[in-house]
Amino acid sequence: MKWTDCVPLLAASMMMCAPAMAGDAKLGKAKASAQCAVCHGPTGISQLPEAPNLAGQVEMYLVKALNDFRSGARSNEMMTIVSKGLSDADVANLAAWYASVEVSVQAPQ
Repeated sequence: MKWTDCVPLLAASMMMCAPAMAGDAKLGKAKASAQCAVCHGPTGISQLPEAPNLAGQVEMYLVKALNDFRSGARSNEMMTIVSKGLSDADVANLAAWYASVEVSVQAPQ
């Protein structure tokens, strides 16, 4: 088998991994400010030890995590309640917002 025989299969598998809907970071920011900022902070940097930082996370990861909370595949008392009211567009927009927040890291010296 030549590598070129695999191109259609590779293209199809990449399309399956692509997000179903491109989110709108501006709409996601507005939704996050109203609903998520209490626990995850206004920019996705949490001030609460039990709430993770969302800023700079990979968009596909955030979509999967929110969808898993919505479906019950992933469980957290607060996130299960909050995520139930999110539409597919809300999930895409929130993921786009948090993924768009730039995070810088400095290694300790």
